[in-house]
Amino acid sequence: MSLKARVTDDMKTAMRARETVRLGTIRLLLAAIKQKEIDERIELDDAAVSSIVEKLIKQRKDSISQFQAAGRDDLVAVEQAELAVLQAYLPEQFSAAEVEAAVTAAIAESGASSVKDMGKVMGLLKPRLAGRADMGQASALIKARLAG
Repeated sequence: MSLKARVTDDMKTAMRARETVRLGTIRLLLAAIKQKEIDERIELDDAAVSSIVEKLIKQRKDSISQFQAAGRDDLVAVEQAELAVLQAYLPEQFSAAEVEAAVTAAIAESGASSVKDMGKVMGLLKPRLAGRADMGQASALIKARLAG
């Protein structure tokens, strides 16, 4: 079953169970998927749907940090509930050791020696880690390795 079909089935299940937060989040995800399909006139595959999920997760995390800074705990709770629903659609995440091993391999493969070569390493890592690791953390790890 494709990821898009799974999201649609989960929406129907949430409707029957009257789970309003889950239903709202899934509808938001489906709207983003449909918007992308209409804009680009294509049928999205699982990788493209995963990238949309990642984008929505990043938005939720940004909102959570801003709401916490403003002291809006009510809005933080809403965003965290949406975040939990969205994270269920991502593939299993790599452990820190797996990300570190991938970074080490990419640095060796690209022959990177300084921070100037970071783009080469990120270019190799992005397809390998897409959807399975936080690219911000991977970037920080690469920078630390190349700087030190």
